[in-house]
Amino acid sequence: MKLTNKEKAYVAISKFLEYLLSETHPIGKTKSKYLRSAGFNETNVSLLKQGLMNIAQSEDIIEVISSQHGVKYIIDGSIKTPAGNFIKMRTVWIIDKEQKSPRFVTAYPL
Repeated sequence: MKLTNKEKAYVAISKFLEYLLSETHPIGKTKSKYLRSAGFNETNVSLLKQGLMNIAQSEDIIEVISSQHGVKYIIDGSIKTPAGNFIKMRTVWIIDKEQKSPRFVTAYPL
């Protein structure tokens, strides 16, 4: 099964700069260390964004979780790094209650 309204999926830029690539965020800093070691940084954040969007738009959902905020979708896939290698990532998307567009929540390596 594919993500509902996958063409409307979006990622807030703050998710990269203040979370996934943040070396000081309490939770994000471990993800930042991994992503930075793969070659991602503030100068190529668009590559990371495109990789996450590709996962949302092309891969199958592996798990659906209902919550008080909406429905979360877990989707695994691969992202091409700036060096041309691929890393496997698990992504989490949510369609908030009374919304239609999937919003990026988080990602972490597999």
